Amino acid sequence: MAKAAQATPAKPGRSGSPTGRARGALLRWYRRARRDLPWRHTNDPYRVWISEAMLQQTRVETVIPYYHRFLDRFPDVAALAGAELDDVLGAWQGLGYYSRARNLKRAAEHVVECCGGELPDTADALRELPGVGRYTAGAVASIAFDRPEPIVDGNVARVLSRLHGLTEDPKSRAGQKRLWEEAERLVRGRSPGDLNQALMELGATVCTPRSPECPRCPVRADCVALRGGDPEALPAGGKRPKVRDITAVAALVERRGRVLAVRRPETGLLGGLWDLPGGDLTASEDPDAGLERTLRERVGLEVGAVEPIGAVRHVFTHRRLSLHVYRCRADAGRVRLDGFDSHRWVTDKALAALPAGNLTRKALALAEAKAS
Repeated sequence: MAKAAQATPAKPGRSGSPTGRARGALLRWYRRARRDLPWRHTNDPYRVWISEAMLQQTRVETVIPYYHRFLDRFPDVAALAGAELDDVLGAWQGLGYYSRARNLKRAAEHVVECCGGELPDTADALRELPGVGRYTAGAVASIAFDRPEPIVDGNVARVLSRLHGLTEDPKSRAGQKRLWEEAERLVRGRSPGDLNQALMELGATVCTPRSPECPRCPVRADCVALRGGDPEALPAGGKRPKVRDITAVAALVERRGRVLAVRRPETGLLGGLWDLPGGDLTASEDPDAGLERTLRERVGLEVGAVEPIGAVRHVFTHRRLSLHVYRCRADAGRVRLDGFDSHRWVTDKALAALPAGNLTRKALALAEAKAS
């Protein structure tokens, strides 16, 4: 008896396959429903790259004014490469995750020195640039150069996990492997840049972490999570790191009408930004005693006329920090740095103009309010 003929599986991306249906639905929906965002009016590689760097871990509404101001100040890769790091950090001030700005500067220098001033047009070559990972390389290559390169960020991971019913933790090695495989399968075909942006847009506006608007979803007919009745159950969540409570001290150390500013190392939290000298307290350490200790250890100064100003609080990703702020004097002694890269004695006005993190800005605002 002859064996029954088996159906030939549809190739990825063909209109009759689930992948093909999803591609078509996503593209049609994106071109109809996408938000009008400034970086969507260009395929200039430099501008796409800047927007993608800014959008990592930052809300769209926050990015828009920074995007315009940054490009006004550094309109092309040569301008960024030739700028002072303080100017770049100053333009980035308030966006957070300052390693992104430092890497943009380093990458721009590399592009000018080694690539003739033009961003590479393939994902592999883009990944050779400082700070450019697989996601950014795929985004720039697909949007600016029409390359069928996949992307996976938090929004895309959520969409793909729900669409395909992926039960692996998206942060695990197995979960990442599966997500990138699905993204690579989906991006093959026409308009890969629009397809990738459609995935990001869907995750940001419809397939949200809580209360997804499934009736508005263009791929709801093929969504495994929706068929299962609980879309919010996916993606699977890994164990979140515990938020630590930290207490620290910082001071406006005055000498002959100027204030001591110290610069953080380029690597690490708030790298390359200017700060007030001080440091973390040990367990149960009194803030007044901790101030004298940290200033002695970290800038080599003995201080007097110590005046408490108050405290400010700030939440980092995994740290909840309470900072006690002081004003004091150091009329003599040479600055000897430990844990800082450089220092300056500056006027209050110059201190306010230096690129600094939000916590330092809060401390300076508190000191200004106390003095007025």
